[in-house]
Amino acid sequence: MGRKFGFLFVLLTLVAVSSMGCRKKKDTIAEITIRNASGAVVPGAQVKVFPVPTENKPLSWTEMSTTSNASGVASFNFNEIYQLGQAGVAVVSIKAYYAGNSGTGVIKEEEQKPSTAPVFI
Repeated sequence: MGRKFGFLFVLLTLVAVSSMGCRKKKDTIAEITIRNASGAVVPGAQVKVFPVPTENKPLSWTEMSTTSNASGVASFNFNEIYQLGQAGVAVVSIKAYYAGNSGTGVIKEEEQKPSTAPVFI
């Protein structure tokens, strides 16, 4: 009986330890709200983001682009760029274009955290 209890205890301990090591990756999302000079949101704007190079961090991507939605928000998912356990902050440049107008901005992107920024055009 003692032997079975010991085996069961070891088995349960291994299961508990292995399940604690599994950590679900959270999304790394940047949401950029495009606004015009009067502060109204701008749906349909072309928005591009690209990394600002630094000496310590090689560029693992070059550029991403999308169109702002009906709420004027352009959403970018950086899950493929940030790997689980990778630490660090990236500074991302933003360019937005709509009807001959343009605007720029920057956003700080951290692994597994949402970030937001406005850009005025």
